[in-house]
Amino acid sequence: MITFTLFLATLFLAYSNGANDNFKGVATLFGSRTLSYRGALAWATVTTLAGSAASIYLAEGLVSAFSGKSLVPAGVASDPAFLVSVAAGAGTTVLAATFAGLPISTTHALVGGLAGAGFAAVGTGVNLHALTGTFFLPLVASPLVAVVLGRVGYGVCHGLTRGLGISGRSCACIGEELHYRAPSGIFTYGRAAAAGPARVVTASVDTVDNCTERYGGRLMGVELRRIVDTAHILSAGSVSFARGLNDTPKIVALLLVIKGLGIEWGMGAVALGMAAGGILNSRKVAEKISRKITPMSRGQGFVANTVTALMVIVLSRMGMPVSTTHVSVGSIFGIGLVTRRSDRRVVGEILAAWLLTLPAAALAGAATYQLFHHN
Repeated sequence: MITFTLFLATLFLAYSNGANDNFKGVATLFGSRTLSYRGALAWATVTTLAGSAASIYLAEGLVSAFSGKSLVPAGVASDPAFLVSVAAGAGTTVLAATFAGLPISTTHALVGGLAGAGFAAVGTGVNLHALTGTFFLPLVASPLVAVVLGRVGYGVCHGLTRGLGISGRSCACIGEELHYRAPSGIFTYGRAAAAGPARVVTASVDTVDNCTERYGGRLMGVELRRIVDTAHILSAGSVSFARGLNDTPKIVALLLVIKGLGIEWGMGAVALGMAAGGILNSRKVAEKISRKITPMSRGQGFVANTVTALMVIVLSRMGMPVSTTHVSVGSIFGIGLVTRRSDRRVVGEILAAWLLTLPAAALAGAATYQLFHHN
């Protein structure tokens, strides 16, 4: 019974992760209006599933790191009740943030769940050196590095495009609006409300809601806009792939104690849970990270995605538990610092949520563990 509970708790965590994290890889596509919400979500789902599949072969180090064996004694780390507490603490925290529309780190929540359940189980027997060195420092350092790389990367690409004679230009958006007007003539009394609509052609230039930045010119005979859009879409896919590669093994690590469940089946179950969460519950977080941190053009989105994907893929391969959320938000904010268009209030809300993630997950994990051992 307890192993089945562990399986369900892990799927709950995977669902929560997908709801909060799946859209982050494609946030710049939606924010720059390169793709619609549904188009971006579909691309995120496919590429995240690909990353989850690749994690079976490329991210073994993360499975080991998040099994809990470096934090607590092996006997506790293999206790299903301990692992259920970790999953429940992390999953509850992530899902609560999702409903609030706040992008937080599942990695951070998992570390909090491990620490909280660990302290509840063994008290001071938790390996504090592993907690700070293996987990905490990479989580703190990675968004700061991403901010710097986002600023530098945008500066390099901006200078390169200028050197090649590539310029951004705004489009004029023309469309029809319905305007109601009263009928003219002698016998109009009492008929104004029944007047039909008139179609009027309107135009708007350089507004956030109606226009998007386009790139003029051609490169090797190909329209530059198509090149930029293609590169942007591929870079977003690489971020989602990296996220699947990075997050799936961290969650699957909780299932290792279930006998008869191969790691491939565990990866598949977690991947499907993440996909379901992203499809059903990602809209609020999508709006926050895509359009409220800073306005983005297609080129800026490409830079942010490239920085995020490279950092997450390289560090995942090294077995370092970085957060895709922290890196992605950091790179976007780094670009916003250069353009001076970032919303500091929104960034402050996200930072506050990040600070609360670990203690909230730790308290939830500890409380769940206590419930198991008092019943």
